[in-house]
Amino acid sequence: MADDTLVIAGRTFRSRLFLGTGKYKDNETMAAALEASGTEVVTVAVRRVELDRTKASLLDFLDPKKYFLLPNTAGCYTAQDAIRTARLGREVGLSEWIKLEVIGDETTLFPDNEALLEATKVLVKEGFVVLPYTNDDLVNARKLQDAGAAAVMPLGAPIGSGMGIQNPHAISIIKEFATVPVIVDAGVGTASDAARAMELGVDGVLMNTGVAGAKDAVLMASAMRKAVEAGREAFLAGRMPMKRYATASSPSEGQVR
Repeated sequence: MADDTLVIAGRTFRSRLFLGTGKYKDNETMAAALEASGTEVVTVAVRRVELDRTKASLLDFLDPKKYFLLPNTAGCYTAQDAIRTARLGREVGLSEWIKLEVIGDETTLFPDNEALLEATKVLVKEGFVVLPYTNDDLVNARKLQDAGAAAVMPLGAPIGSGMGIQNPHAISIIKEFATVPVIVDAGVGTASDAARAMELGVDGVLMNTGVAGAKDAVLMASAMRKAVEAGREAFLAGRMPMKRYATASSPSEGQVR
């Protein structure tokens, strides 16, 4: 498994688990959870961090030599707002990569697909590496891919719901036809959800609340690490065919009678 790496926009990652930095009880817990997860990619909300590097910030707990910072446009409800936020993140030196979120509904936090596609096109032209958070729809994922997205990030369930993978068939269809990496984003609540996502063949899983909202965030981060690895290995191994009836583990041929 050492050479089973994830490549996005020419950059190679060993871990397929991406973690967010919100909702932890304190920054020390966040740092410990990130360490336990083995993650290499850490998302930060541009609009929710102190961008003045002379002031205290959660960025002080994120070693840029250890973690690849992936700013996101969380909290943006229009394409223009998301584009402006992405530009701000790049201007203050966070990254030219952006996890693009354009929310279309305040209650469900489902993405606005039309605005998401518009923002993707603009940011790709400006040289950003765009990873858009989208719904589990093949057609929209394909449009984002064709617009230049470096990966597509379909939701497993509503953000922060912890409901797990609600439409595994749709996720697997997106993966089947995608020519860029597919990363399940949102909805993972426990380790079995992460393993299930990876067993579908996706390239990675991004989560935040599933770890930060656990009673023991550090222990859950460790569990998620193992689940992502196990799910990936199970996918590569290829599961046995499902059968309607039982099949004896020990064949009858050659038995002593």
